Amino acid sequence: MFSFFRKKTPTPDAPAPAPAPVAAPATAPAAAHTPVGTAPQAPAQAEPAAAPRQSWLSRLTAGLRKTGSSIATVFTGTQIDDALYEELETALLMADTGVKATEHLLADLKKRVKDHKATDPAAVKTLLAEAMTDLLRPLEKALAIGEHKPTVIMVAGVNGAGKTTSIGKLTRHLSESGASVLLAAADTFRAAAREQLAVWATRNTVDIVTQEGGDPAAVSFDAVAAGKARGKDVVLVDTAGRLPTQLHLMEELKKIKRTIAKAGHDGERSPAGPPQGGTAPPGGSAPRDAGSVGASMPHEVLLVIDGNTGQNALNQVKAFDDALGLTGLIITKLDGTAKGGVICAIARERPVPVYFIGVGEKLEDLETFSAREFAQALLS
Repeated sequence: MFSFFRKKTPTPDAPAPAPAPVAAPATAPAAAHTPVGTAPQAPAQAEPAAAPRQSWLSRLTAGLRKTGSSIATVFTGTQIDDALYEELETALLMADTGVKATEHLLADLKKRVKDHKATDPAAVKTLLAEAMTDLLRPLEKALAIGEHKPTVIMVAGVNGAGKTTSIGKLTRHLSESGASVLLAAADTFRAAAREQLAVWATRNTVDIVTQEGGDPAAVSFDAVAAGKARGKDVVLVDTAGRLPTQLHLMEELKKIKRTIAKAGHDGERSPAGPPQGGTAPPGGSAPRDAGSVGASMPHEVLLVIDGNTGQNALNQVKAFDDALGLTGLIITKLDGTAKGGVICAIARERPVPVYFIGVGEKLEDLETFSAREFAQALLS
């Protein structure tokens, strides 16, 4: 089980709840997905989780090898000079780190080299990992489940990015953590998408709301209503894959988001009590903290992007963020790509939190994002 939920910190006059077992079954008490806060740091949980995480890091390192090898070769020389920085600049740009992020990293690296009086290229490589970690750290954020019931998550992405598969994997993780999930097959344009989502629903033993040839917004509305009526913890809404240049289809996504908000207005209350209303502001100005009091449905708007697409992935983030106000990203297919540096470009130009990254098709190949782990895996 992956620990990607945040739990509410107990009040001083209430005893802290006992942490749920790491491998809790789907029928475990709701403590595994209780409201947002700081997760307990119990030593008994940390040790069992170490081995799976180490296995994941090995897969991540192997997956990023094609990207990292071209950068790592820069540090095989014996001198720290202008030629080294020029080669590094080229390698970063070839990895689709982007001009702005590359300039930032080089400037930061030179300052660190000067401050540490580094004289060995291997030491410079370590300093680059630290600079990259600092650049990526703002993207770290845990997916919060439990403050709202249901927590409504709308998922978007272009065709082929791995959107529906990522929803299936996320459903499995949620279910294994004790959360009850309902899926909404709002990709009504592609029969295969509905069938694929139905397979995940059956595999994970969760409910699904689907409608052949129906209106995507109507399916989303019905799913939210059903999730509230059935007391579900999470409603995951799968939307049709589309390019951000398909303006009429992007308008359909906006309609789905508005419809979900309307479904949530019926009796939805914030933890403070008063009814909620209104949708998130348009464009990139939407608040990143989806778990804040008064947040309207959908509580999360996630974009799934293919790490192989490089700078095009950054363009997708900008376009979907402007249209929907993204709260998080899932970056897939980082294994075997030479363009893994695009995460640095995202951090510099559109720092939408990265909830999960994937390096393969297996369930365990989707994991929470750590800036330090990513930087070290990329430069190892």
